[in-house]
Amino acid sequence: MEARSAMVVREVFDDPEFSVIRRTPFGFLRHVLPAAARGRVPETALRALFRPRAALRRLDSFTRHYAEDLELGAGAGPLDRLDHAERLLEGRLFAIVPAVLPLPAVGFAMLWLAGRLIGGQDRRKDLEMVLRGLPRNVTTEMDLELWRLAAAAKDDRDSRAALESREPSALAADFKAGTLPPALHAGLVRFLDRYGHRAVAEIDVGMPRWSDDPTHILGVLANYLRLTDPAMAPDVQFSRAQAEAEAAVQQLVGEARRRGRARALVVGAALSRARLFAGLREMPKYQLVLGLAEVRKQVALVGAALASEGRLESPEDIFFLDFGEARQALQGPDPQGSRTLRGLVVDRRAAYATELGRRHIPRALLSDGTEPEVLYAAARVAAGSATLSGSPASAGSVTARARVILDPVGAHLEPGEILVAPSTDPGWTPLFLTAGGLVMEMGGPNSHGAVVAREYGIPAVVGVPEATVRLATGQRITVDGGAGTIVPG
Repeated sequence: MEARSAMVVREVFDDPEFSVIRRTPFGFLRHVLPAAARGRVPETALRALFRPRAALRRLDSFTRHYAEDLELGAGAGPLDRLDHAERLLEGRLFAIVPAVLPLPAVGFAMLWLAGRLIGGQDRRKDLEMVLRGLPRNVTTEMDLELWRLAAAAKDDRDSRAALESREPSALAADFKAGTLPPALHAGLVRFLDRYGHRAVAEIDVGMPRWSDDPTHILGVLANYLRLTDPAMAPDVQFSRAQAEAEAAVQQLVGEARRRGRARALVVGAALSRARLFAGLREMPKYQLVLGLAEVRKQVALVGAALASEGRLESPEDIFFLDFGEARQALQGPDPQGSRTLRGLVVDRRAAYATELGRRHIPRALLSDGTEPEVLYAAARVAAGSATLSGSPASAGSVTARARVILDPVGAHLEPGEILVAPSTDPGWTPLFLTAGGLVMEMGGPNSHGAVVAREYGIPAVVGVPEATVRLATGQRITVDGGAGTIVPG
């Protein structure tokens, strides 16, 4: 998932000082196989292979019950809410992983099998084409829904005027006050009802969800209005990607048929399952974040109760306490204890602010303080090449201006510009719809950014060291997503 981290770990393990490490699969399998059996992973994978439609129906049933189980009954008190949130985090949320992950794993395994049967590395670009315009990708479905909301706003005079003339933060305040233009307000409500649990950096329950603060979404909508070329509309690009993928499947099956009917049948079945299941790669994170949003909701209500009783300065302070401290605060009024809690929050907020200011975080740090990756990066820079290299993520080449973005909230990205970012999660992906290309410092071929870039056919290179430092906004660059290179100029 994270190509540069993998490289660092491999280099470290090749160091003679780490010769005590014995890399064998037995210890790994001893832990993984029992867990896989408990999660019924083999059963799920076999169902996906031999009864794919039944596997999808079972998944739909599981996710429906999963969502129902997240809810807490009416009339719960603060302590009940805290207990419920802790129970969710202790294990209920993670049941989604063994229930869903085998399906996209089967999809990617089938793509690999098809590649082996038709020529492997020589057909990498053709196989990648199969992964474009995938069905059942909740992240691209979200992005396309947001695009449809923008298209509707563009056709409504009042909505368009509001988006073009007001700052996203002001529009968010209007939304909360109920003073947005009616069409825009209704569309945003529909979008947030389904996707309001998402956010940038969404695995942190302390981060506001889009339903808490839709500033980012309103900024993205305003950005979409700048796209004027109908051929570049995201829904058009997605439909084109679907057609290209289906054509690629037919071509590959046809080539396999020339080597035998049986081979063609296997390749066809493998590619069919690849398209059927690979898009579900985004589903575990989506469902996990749905649960984390429920955790945030319950913990925030506990914070509101503590703040109303004067034990915390504000409801948001609850996210700087652990469960034990919050539970102690709920046990009864204690002026001395309240002062202690407030002091903890002040100290932790200060530490949090300091950490947010860091521009560099080591992927690996040895006990003597050495950061292995710095040595590799220094060697590359010393070589004097202006070309940046990373992992190929989405084939294609594009030359355009770069736009370095460190925080997507409030970011401005002109249509066709190449997005250069430290990393991305699904909260970033609405920006992809108008991007001409993608460069990321983090990630690998199967990270969120790479998956969504392939969906839309956006050339992408990920795992590029110091990309946000060595590239500048406005600089003209060429991104080759097949070769994994970025050439300035």
